[in-house]
Formats: sequence, C-alpha cells, structure tokens
Amino acid sequence: MKIEHVAIWCQDLENMKCFYEKYFNASSNDKYVNQKKGFSSYFLTLPEGARIELMKMDSIDVFQAEVGKLFTGLAHIAFSVGSVEQVDAMTMAFRSDGIEIVNGPRRTGDGYYESVLLDPEGNCIELVA
Repeated sequence: MKIEHVAIWCQDLENMKCFYEKYFNASSNDKYVNQKKGFSSYFLTLPEGARIELMKMDSIDVFQAEVGKLFTGLAHIAFSVGSVEQVDAMTMAFRSDGIEIVNGPRRTGDGYYESVLLDPEGNCIELVA
C-alpha cells in the first residue's frame, strides 16, 4: 500500500502550481475545471511518482494559521531530497528567493537532517535527508 496523493486547498492555484513545479520539479496535468461547483484543480506529479493535488473552490473558507502555532490535522509534507548537501543547497535557494525558512538546516532528535519552510500559502514543507 502507498499514499496515492496529498491534496491541498489553495487560494491562489496558479501560484501554488508554479511553486511546486519550480522547486520540486513537479509536472502538472491540464487544469480541471467544474464551473457548476466553482472547483478547479491540478495534479502535480513529482519525479519519483508521488502526486500532489492542488484544489480551489469558491465556497471553501480560508483558514489562516499562525506560523509556529500547532493545531490538529495535516502537519507537514516531507520531501526526501537525497543528501545533507541537497538539503543545504535547497534551503539556500529558498532563502535567497525570499521563501520563509521556519528552522534548519539541523539534525533532529529522530535522526533526520532537515529544513522546514513554508509554501506560498503557509503550508509546512520539510526537506529531509
């Protein structure tokens, strides 16, 4: 058994698509639009096959979490990037592009080497080696 995809509700679907394409080398399908429901989405496929569904619907409430404040539900998405050097390189690239780095790079108590950053809509992303 494997996770088929992770879905993220978005405010700015196009900006989120560009972010995951640029930084995670994701490839997108054509945009799906259901005008009757006010729904649109993209499926982004990562190089090794995992997928992220980005979704927008006019009737969805916007939830603004405070950075650093914990709440129940999905906590983060972790991307294994292959090496400590790749975590460092990607962290520097995100930082130089003005992407907020929450913490790291650092060695965690459970043995990961990681950085934590926020995507354009504040979802926590871990880069791990």
